[in-house]
Amino acid sequence: MATDFRERQQKSYRIMRMIYDLSMAVIILGTAVLLLLAEKLKIEQLLLVEPMFRYLMGGVFLLYGGFRLYRGIKHDY
Repeated sequence: MATDFRERQQKSYRIMRMIYDLSMAVIILGTAVLLLLAEKLKIEQLLLVEPMFRYLMGGVFLLYGGFRLYRGIKHDY
């Protein structure tokens, strides 16, 4: 009985972690797209930021968002 409870608890943790990783990946990748495409999307607030910093942060967000997406799909917890 205790092992059944522990297995259900581990399964619910894995599902929660997968949902968390995927949702964070979507948010981070969306931020990367906004930073990298600020000129084409004509976002005034982001155009005030220096282009080198914007592209650097967009690249970092793209890498980290890709990592979170990979971790959410792989879900090896």
